[in-house]
Amino acid sequence: MWRRSASFVLEKYQLPSSPMESPKSPQSPNPNPNPIPNLNSTHGISAYYQTRAEHHGVVTSDWLAQAQAAVEPPSPPSERTSPGSGKPFSVIEEFNYWRKKPDLAEAVAAIMALAAVIRSSNGTTMMELEIELKTASDALKKGDRSSISLSAGCDLFMRYVTRTSALEYEDFNAAKLRLIERAERFGEISLKARRTIAMLSQDFIFDGCTILVHGFSRVVLEILKLAASNRKLFRVFCTEGRPDRTGLRLSNELAALGIPVKLLIDSAVAYTMDEVDMIFVGADGVVESGGILNMMGTYQIALVAHSMNKPVYVAAESYKFARLYPLDQKDLEPAIRPIDFGVPIPSGVEVEECARDYTPPQYLTLLFTDLGVLTPSVVSDELIRLYL
Repeated sequence: MWRRSASFVLEKYQLPSSPMESPKSPQSPNPNPNPIPNLNSTHGISAYYQTRAEHHGVVTSDWLAQAQAAVEPPSPPSERTSPGSGKPFSVIEEFNYWRKKPDLAEAVAAIMALAAVIRSSNGTTMMELEIELKTASDALKKGDRSSISLSAGCDLFMRYVTRTSALEYEDFNAAKLRLIERAERFGEISLKARRTIAMLSQDFIFDGCTILVHGFSRVVLEILKLAASNRKLFRVFCTEGRPDRTGLRLSNELAALGIPVKLLIDSAVAYTMDEVDMIFVGADGVVESGGILNMMGTYQIALVAHSMNKPVYVAAESYKFARLYPLDQKDLEPAIRPIDFGVPIPSGVEVEECARDYTPPQYLTLLFTDLGVLTPSVVSDELIRLYL
């Protein structure tokens, strides 16, 4: 279960504040219509507003409130709607709020939204609360049926939070508080997962190595960022990552960190593989066989790496473990992405728009997860423990 997580690795390190902390709500305006602002106490107000205050001397309460709102993000929808407020709670609105945070994975945004469902619930029995959660989970999954991590995150949240041990012996309010505690704990573990994976992978990156990455993965970026902060000397080959060209984004991030980067077109992987020491890829989903679903091109990279005896490492959070068992590339619903070839496509020419492929377990070396470093054959056992 989640208590078996390798997050104990993090206890030796000081982690940044968790995104789960709710943003502060704007302070109520001063009743004095023309206050003289104390520039030493205008914490959070930009230099522009402070300079303007120095020039004009008088700042209205409305203007000061606008200045404060300009630097403080809005509070989550769950904080603006309470069970007695009369405004209906929207899990989609809550999900969209968390999804806009750049460092938050889509599955974690769904977990945060489902936790808000419990806090905002008007249910008076456990059955009603579970029905609300199931309805909200289904609504999130319907929003993007092709997202494996979103679906798996919702399913694992439901299994972890609503397990019935001891709940039937408590009154409803105590049981609801226990559910909220579990939801917050689940969200906390999910947020720490990326950092845990980065810690576990450091022993596999050595000085002078060359790492091939494919597309953009937040957890792979975290691994490389931590390796650079540990003063390890390495270089990275980034594939272009068609059709979204997400490899360009990753190369920009790495270059900003001072890491030597070389950008490749996707078809140059075999040409440069003899220079590569290891491959790091993320995953949209990890399936029961130990294989992964990831952006288009991962399968052919793994094939080339396997033929040249290069290790392929997968970095994936455990909330991406899905109860799926694909047998071939067409077994799952395709993730469609528009493709811009830069030139008009002749009429009658069919274009393959699927942006995801399946890589079988025999072409993967190790999976770095917050449950530990796993071989593909062990994934099925860990997945059973997660869901049961």
